[in-house]
Amino acid sequence: MVETQGDTEWLAQEVDESSFNDRRLGRRFRELMKNFWKNLGSTIPFACQDWAGTKAAYRFLSNPNVDESAILQGHFESTRQRASNTKK
Repeated sequence: MVETQGDTEWLAQEVDESSFNDRRLGRRFRELMKNFWKNLGSTIPFACQDWAGTKAAYRFLSNPNVDESAILQGHFESTRQRASNTKK
């Protein structure tokens, strides 16, 4: 998949790093989403490209400080903003 400027901007809007209490988790989340976006439909090991990246992804996903609400917060907020903009 070829990544375009529009893809990068959309992903930046959807991913809210600040929804995590630990800044490092936010940065890791952004990097994971970039990898997953570039390799849509791929397994985690393929999307992460190497053992270190794969291990980091699984550590992130199993971290007790990472939960579904933190992962989805940015997407939900972006969706709310888009919906409110269409009502005008």
